[in-house]
Amino acid sequence: MASTNDLKNGMVLKLEGGQLWSVVEFQHVKPGKGPAFVRTKLKNVLSGKTVDKTFNAGVKVETATVDKRDMQFSYMDGEYFVFMDMQTYDQLHIERKTVGDAANFLVEGFEATVAQHEGEVLFVELPAAVELTVQETEPGVQGDRSTGGTKPATLETGHQIQVPLFITTGEKIKVDTRTSDYLGRVNS
Repeated sequence: MASTNDLKNGMVLKLEGGQLWSVVEFQHVKPGKGPAFVRTKLKNVLSGKTVDKTFNAGVKVETATVDKRDMQFSYMDGEYFVFMDMQTYDQLHIERKTVGDAANFLVEGFEATVAQHEGEVLFVELPAAVELTVQETEPGVQGDRSTGGTKPATLETGHQIQVPLFITTGEKIKVDTRTSDYLGRVNS
């Protein structure tokens, strides 16, 4: 248990029938009239749904212990992604739906943060940006500006993103894992 006065970003709360909600942002409000309260933005850990919730100041809320560990993606085993704990070398099989969009950027050897609660994997979190190789893209035609100077490119993971016309097959690029945006070339 914690008080709403102790809330921090990233803290996981157990609310409404045992659902897990992560604190995205919070704000303590002391109006001129009436009692103080805490305005929060919460994200459901499993569904990803975001809601705004207001708590009275000082109210007790139940917190959940979430174990976050850095693990390395090893290989695919059917529909499961196999991650290895870098300290214990234990292997963990995680379903595709739990890995979610992170699957678009996973290459063997990549490190990710795996969050667990009571032995159940909640989510897999990648760094904000990763470096991947362009597996296939059409040559850029200088006069073709109808697409705003971008073209589709398939990454080594099979995921497709938009890249500038000057990017060629085999180049290593930096990609934002949250938005799938091209961030730049990687100088080798």
